[in-house]
Parts: sequence; structure tokens; C-alpha cells
Amino acid sequence: MSISSDLLLDRHPVFWIREVRYVYTILAATAAAIAWVHFFPLPEHALALADALGLALFAMTGAQVAEERRLPALVVILVGTMTGAAGGLLRDVLTARIPLLLSSGIYGSAAIAGIAAYLLLQAAGMPRRWAFHAGLLLVVALRLGGIYGGWHLPMLRLSA
Repeated sequence: MSISSDLLLDRHPVFWIREVRYVYTILAATAAAIAWVHFFPLPEHALALADALGLALFAMTGAQVAEERRLPALVVILVGTMTGAAGGLLRDVLTARIPLLLSSGIYGSAAIAGIAAYLLLQAAGMPRRWAFHAGLLLVVALRLGGIYGGWHLPMLRLSA
């Protein structure tokens, strides 16, 4: 669930207006994070892990929203990937950084792989919840591999 998947799929009102508990959860998490960094040092890899988890959660839930609309698998993958990448893209633009989506080794492709695995595992008979968690773990693993393992996709070279 995200604003981008709600808008792409013409779901109104957007999720956080329809279910205000998400706003309270975000506010509580923000307050807890602010309090934590005020009293304790930020763990070394906390932001990278949060980025990987955020990408995975938003991509997979965006895919589920599209899937519930009974859209074709390719559209489910595209909506989920856009939903997952939109938050990080917005964060990077607002903080005047080059978007990770454009500069990172594995970002959007991690979302694509996780969502595709989720759909394939369901098609193979795995229960939806297990397939969701498997896709989620794949996105996180690929994203962290891109950050810490230096994993990246081959560069496409266009010759003139």
C-alpha cells in the first residue's frame, strides 16, 4: 500500500486517509527514531538495512495491491517496482542526492526479482503468505548484496 500504487490503480481515497492507523504508526516510528538517535549512536548499517526493508515492503505490498485487482503479472511487477522505488526516489530528490535508483548497483532490479519470485512461487502452489515472505527476503538480500557485496547488473554499452 502506498500513495503511488493507490494513484496508479485509481484507488480512492489513498490508503492513509482510508486507514489512519498508518499515520499513527509512521508518527510513532518517527518519534522512536528521533529519541533513539538522541540518546544512542546510530548503528553502523541501520540506514542501509532500513532502505532495503523499505524497498522490499513497499514493492511487495504494491504488487499485492495490483494483484488483488487481478491485473496481468507484468503489470503487477511494474506497479510493485514503481511503488517500491518511489519512496527512495522521493527521499533522494528531497535531500538533493543522486537517486539510488540511478546510481546503485541493485535497486529496482531487486524489486523486480522479488515480485517475480512471489508470483512464480504462488503459481507453483506455495501459499500466498509464504511466497510474499520469500519475495520480501529476496528483495532485501539482493539490495544488501548490492550495497555490501558490490553486486551490480552488467553495464549496457551502446556503441555509435
